[in-house]
Amino acid sequence: MTGNDKVTPCLWFDRNAEEAVNHYMSIFKNSRIVSLSRYGEAGPLPKGTALTVTFELEGQRFQALNGGPYFKFTETISLSVSCGTQAELDGFWERLSEGGEQGQCGWLKDKFGLSWQIVPSALGEVMQDQDAGKTNRVMAAVIQVRNRRFEARV
Repeated sequence: MTGNDKVTPCLWFDRNAEEAVNHYMSIFKNSRIVSLSRYGEAGPLPKGTALTVTFELEGQRFQALNGGPYFKFTETISLSVSCGTQAELDGFWERLSEGGEQGQCGWLKDKFGLSWQIVPSALGEVMQDQDAGKTNRVMAAVIQVRNRRFEARV
């Protein structure tokens, strides 16, 4: 066990976990499937349907579970993507929001209902600046961003 797999977020899908993982892997260059298990005769989903897919995106390990229609994603949890350039920010924003919903402050829901935050890597640093006026101006600008991405340079 490595340091990256001691705590692994598990993402609950109805029955399209494998499709979602393949979609995410097409967006993140540094990605791979670690393991895949499939339902057998015992179900509850059809035999051969992915049960769990353990995968990595940029070194972060996740598990995708096909658990059925009992639970849906909410905004109470999101995956945050830190972007160093405007091109990187725009690319993640466009690919992840395709077929989903664009929100405010760099938030979006992908076509599977999972919430993401696409943010400039400099945002955290700026929000910790000792100049309270500067942080207030940045926060006011970020809150006003709705249904589009915001600039990588804040």
